[in-house]
Amino acid sequence: MRFTTRPAPPLDNLAELRAEIDRIDAEMHALLIQRGSIIDRLIAVKRTSASGSAFRPGREASMMRRVAERHRGLLPLDTVEGIWRVIIATFTWVQAPFSVHADVSGGDAPMRDSARFHFGFTVPYRPHPTCAAVIEAVAASRGDLGIFRLDPDGSAPPSPEAPWWEGLVGEGRPKVIARLPFIERPTHPAGTPVFVVANPLDDPAAAQRDWVLHAARLESWTPESARALQDLYGEVVARAAVTDGHRLLIAVPGGVGGRQLRETLERAGARVESLDEIGSHAARFRV
Repeated sequence: MRFTTRPAPPLDNLAELRAEIDRIDAEMHALLIQRGSIIDRLIAVKRTSASGSAFRPGREASMMRRVAERHRGLLPLDTVEGIWRVIIATFTWVQAPFSVHADVSGGDAPMRDSARFHFGFTVPYRPHPTCAAVIEAVAASRGDLGIFRLDPDGSAPPSPEAPWWEGLVGEGRPKVIARLPFIERPTHPAGTPVFVVANPLDDPAAAQRDWVLHAARLESWTPESARALQDLYGEVVARAAVTDGHRLLIAVPGGVGGRQLRETLERAGARVESLDEIGSHAARFRV
């Protein structure tokens, strides 16, 4: 069998291809400028530049899902997602400047990677030694965000202090508004799972309530309680080691109300001391 080598394309074809790339690059830049002009009009209409965070987690989750669903070709999804995240986050920052505060008690590198991938380099990154410090920094801000790492084993280290999620309990306190990454896959370059917290959004409709989170204090927690939670398609996202009972962070589908959750657990033998909603997020989208 003879193998023949295909001749290289004529130079004029290469020139045409490069000219086409230049044309596309110019069009992409023009579209970014056009997007910026629309954001400028949006600021004028909504005056978000003076009213706190413009972050809209539900809309962003939907946008990222559409990006993943329509993507094709040789360009890696990692790159496409990263480009879109920088565009979205930077234009959000332009509407209303904000910082991202990160709990780095488990290491700075994964949190910095997550913050830079999802929010870009324009948005300031502020590391903190504890989750509590992050929550208080967000609470004291006009529109900043905070990110917390979810431990792989679903537990928080033993501590004499209350678990971090109890710092979100109460009216007017920061709440969970998103779980990152929006698009999950085993090889994600910033795949550390994190919760995003913010002060209560001005527009409640901007929240995504596929999953609702509850801070639970229980005097007792039984295997029957765990099975009852599973029957609701819920899960224990995190737990804290305490000496006077159980401190759980529970996630349930958005259609399950707090009263239903409490009654279900109590019928299964759990003694519920308190149950408080502390936020919500979009369903995880896997590729």
